[in-house]
Amino acid sequence: MTEEFLSGTTGDPWESASLAQVEEAVRKAAAVEIMPRFRQLAAHEIVEKNGPHDLVTVADRSAEEHLTASLTTLLPGSVVVGEEAVHADPAVYDALQGDAPVWIVDPVDGTRQFVHGDPGFCTLIALARHGELLASWTYAPALDEMAVAVRGHGARVNGTPIRSGSPAPGADLEVATSHPDFTTPAQKEALLSLRTDGIHPRPCGSAGLEYLAVARGELDGTAFSWENAWDHAAGLLLVTEAGGAHLTLSGEPFRITGGNALPFTAARDEATARRIRSLLLSPQAD
Repeated sequence: MTEEFLSGTTGDPWESASLAQVEEAVRKAAAVEIMPRFRQLAAHEIVEKNGPHDLVTVADRSAEEHLTASLTTLLPGSVVVGEEAVHADPAVYDALQGDAPVWIVDPVDGTRQFVHGDPGFCTLIALARHGELLASWTYAPALDEMAVAVRGHGARVNGTPIRSGSPAPGADLEVATSHPDFTTPAQKEALLSLRTDGIHPRPCGSAGLEYLAVARGELDGTAFSWENAWDHAAGLLLVTEAGGAHLTLSGEPFRITGGNALPFTAARDEATARRIRSLLLSPQAD
């Protein structure tokens, strides 16, 4: 059922009605539930979940409810693993291990930016089954950018194909890294190893938009220390389909079902991913 959903009747995923319907559902959720609240939030509509760097708003919750209804209607028998639903009931996350197609939803990725009136936020949707990513949508409504990736069929932004390319030989690497609040002491030490010659680490913003920057070749890589699928699934497929790569500390690709050796990296190409991983491993070798 899932493959038929992706292929539509034409056999070309980029021409299929089903993919266009998902894009329309994402755009509508943003238009109805997110953008009317952008720069219009009242104080009582913003809540701290796990500290000042982990916020949720009425827009997050309303958009996830909207997307849950529309996406499961588009693909009968599918289920949703959404950030806010998992926060309310952690058992929801177990659906990633099940047989049903799963929509992985982050209604507002970059909630802190959204709350502060910064346009650097997005909605992330990925479709997976048996732990394998099949398609993803990264939509930045305030920037009017829609990135779509389909397994084996490449990545596009607003309909135009993108490729990550490789850094110029000998060039310093710009790497977006986890916020220190979301790291263990060992992970923090690993991330500090990126403060070395030839590497320019910086704090990440919206994870989804950082992945988009990697897929476009505007950012060389990421180094993230948390593994919530809603933050990473859409972007990892986008980077992969644009020609990039991702590696955990164990040397294996990141698994959306969890159990990854962290931190992990996504990068413009395999060589860059290996270089970042080797640096992240260096504290453990001491």
